[in-house]
Amino acid sequence: MTAPLEGLRVLDVSTLFAGPIAATFLGDFGADVVKIEHPAKPDASRGHGPSKDGVNLWWKTLGRNKRTATVNLGTPEGADLLLRLAADADVLIENFRPGTLERWGLAPERLREANPRLVIARVTAFGQTGPYAKRPGFGSLAEAMSGFAALTGQPDGPPTLPPFGLADGIAALATAYAVMVALRAAGRDGRGQVIDLAIIEPILMLLGGQITAYDQLGTLQARSGNRSVNNAPRNVYRTGDGEWVAVSTSSQSIAERVMRLVGRGDLVAEPWFASGHTRAEHADELDDAVGAWIKARPTAEVVAAFEEAQAAVAPVYDVRGVLADPQYRAIGTVQTVQDEELGPVKMQNVLFRLSETPGAIRFPGRRHGQDTDEVLAEVGVTREQLERLREKGIV
Repeated sequence: MTAPLEGLRVLDVSTLFAGPIAATFLGDFGADVVKIEHPAKPDASRGHGPSKDGVNLWWKTLGRNKRTATVNLGTPEGADLLLRLAADADVLIENFRPGTLERWGLAPERLREANPRLVIARVTAFGQTGPYAKRPGFGSLAEAMSGFAALTGQPDGPPTLPPFGLADGIAALATAYAVMVALRAAGRDGRGQVIDLAIIEPILMLLGGQITAYDQLGTLQARSGNRSVNNAPRNVYRTGDGEWVAVSTSSQSIAERVMRLVGRGDLVAEPWFASGHTRAEHADELDDAVGAWIKARPTAEVVAAFEEAQAAVAPVYDVRGVLADPQYRAIGTVQTVQDEELGPVKMQNVLFRLSETPGAIRFPGRRHGQDTDEVLAEVGVTREQLERLREKGIV
């Protein structure tokens, strides 16, 4: 069965983390992704997170479905190699600080001279223009600047950053989407284009209508912990056996079912119960009722009762719960793949299921520069030339 992106060639010259994750998403659905790294300085993500026997574990997921090659782009010969690779590629993803590619003689205009149909995704913290463009930046700064951190945490606590690359992940999804949009346009007129994606923007889009609310009403949303300003009850609650469950009542009917389930159907008749916003103003009373009922029962009983009442609840998992959960198992969310260094390795599956052209994990992240000879041979570099380039530290 042919993968939907089979035949698409992607050059991933990005690092840490939005660009590489975007390239992973494309590779998961069949694109031939070539990861380009410096010959003496592997991608820094290879050093993030835990390792086993000297083998980085996160890289096995982040680098999956990517061939790996080394090229020192900061040298004239390395830049020439990238131009040769770009001439036969469809997409290039980079996230150097603005001006870096230009300094190396690899400006988008030069790359598109080599390949007019090339789509170039430039992923940076702040974008290619503006007063912050050349500042160093990571996803954590986007989580701060977007307003996400200001909304996250307890009302009496500090702004809170997530313990993982949330803004990078959201930007990666946006980048992959932007690439597909640009490829669609290139399919019509044969012309590539440059994507300027600032990591500070996609996460801001997902924070809802706060800008419009401030513009029109002058209101600012405050931190509310696990509660929502849009509905209640909505929180995490401790069960009788010391575990936690999350309850959400985004729809009116679910809110009514929850309150009847916990023995407080009388609250449904209150005028303020008729909308999520006004229910949120009575969150203390609703949380007390729901929390007391859940606290008196073990987790399994709570989940079963909510399911029978057709009310929304979920246990709060760590990774052990994810691996044991029958729903995740049924839809194949976690896959075991064979790795040449570690043997069988579990990791998250591709993002979604296509009925006719599904994606797949063809192989986990490969060793630094493992495919250099093969990749460069495809653009005419001979074995003798490779040996000379390797002696000079170019590859």
